[in-house]
Amino acid sequence: MNSKKFLAVVGVVWFLTNLGKNRTGRFSKDMIVLSLLAASVSLAGLIAVTYNDTPDYAYVTYITSMWVWLGAAYVVVHSIRLVHGSASIWLAGNYFIAVCIIQCIMALWIDSSVELKQAIDAVIEQGQDFLNSYKVERLYGIGASLDVAGSRFAAALVLLAFFQISMENTCFRSLRFIYLLAFVFIAIVGNMIARTTTVGLLLALGYLFYKSDIWRLKLSAESRKLWLYLGGVLLITTPLCFYLYQQDAIFRSNLRFAFEGFFSLIEKGEWQVSSNEKLQNMYVFPDNVKSWLIGDGYFSNPYNIDPYFTGRFIGGYYMGTDVGYLRFIFYSGLVGLAAITAVLWKACLICRSRFNTEKELFVLFLLVNLLVWFKVSTDIFLIFALFLMVNQDENDAYNRKISIANENTL
Repeated sequence: MNSKKFLAVVGVVWFLTNLGKNRTGRFSKDMIVLSLLAASVSLAGLIAVTYNDTPDYAYVTYITSMWVWLGAAYVVVHSIRLVHGSASIWLAGNYFIAVCIIQCIMALWIDSSVELKQAIDAVIEQGQDFLNSYKVERLYGIGASLDVAGSRFAAALVLLAFFQISMENTCFRSLRFIYLLAFVFIAIVGNMIARTTTVGLLLALGYLFYKSDIWRLKLSAESRKLWLYLGGVLLITTPLCFYLYQQDAIFRSNLRFAFEGFFSLIEKGEWQVSSNEKLQNMYVFPDNVKSWLIGDGYFSNPYNIDPYFTGRFIGGYYMGTDVGYLRFIFYSGLVGLAAITAVLWKACLICRSRFNTEKELFVLFLLVNLLVWFKVSTDIFLIFALFLMVNQDENDAYNRKISIANENTL
């Protein structure tokens, strides 16, 4: 049992209560289609493990995992509704950003306090033996570590970039500086935890460059304010990071890990990142038609799950690769890869059709996921799940509310 599963159970009870008593629970056609696509992922996995006679059921239960995330998201969004009177993309997004900031703070705190680290490690099992080994020594929050955390931080960064562009016509524009502080903080500490955060950082900066028209040198007043504020945040954070880099050996080590490529470029004149070299060696492809089509039925290292595996041992993953696209192909072939891609694509389309004002945001989320798969196999369906639980009419009403509030402040 974990918090996700607990919230999912609560969500099922809450949904059935609303459906039966208050007639406010709804099960849309979109959810049926999304469930069928998730079922196709499970079916592809089942065919792969059955045909290949393997015990690796990692994605056979994907349909269950999807509904666990949706159930947990249902509780979160309805809790937001109870507190604020309504739920919206802005409110749910702000809570998501706040959680990412808290995780970054907790990671720094855990890393600097032996007592807190021991207390957390005694209660929560999150692979601390690996994370604390001398070869790794990674920061971690509470259930937030490695590429799983990095993909969430990447999503938070593109969300913050979208908010920066969208807040021009809302009452939130007075908080621009605070949002930019959050952006820089997550970008720095998130990379200390997992450099997958860089995917979101680059996407977010690219989005800001494009939407602000800085590449055309035609900046509006609000766009100029955006870049001036970002410059102000960097003027504050850069000297602080420089001071901590000089005074704190732990911070210096974490910062060098987070931006290893930049330090290598400055000190050696070339971009060099250790994980990139490992990643290059992980691009191995199936050598037969069967593996390309339905996979080999192994997602995890078979030596850990299959006592009858007689194949050649290659690294810590099946076929020695942790690349997301290749792991899906080796597990359930191109059929399975197409199925799980379709789930995320459909989730993006549902959100785009419901929330026209925020449709660009969901394309950014999808791009984060598709780019992360070039490195690792984690997905961010839980982010889509959060916003799938937001009601379209409520969101439209909230957008009108914050726009009206903005007009009243002019």
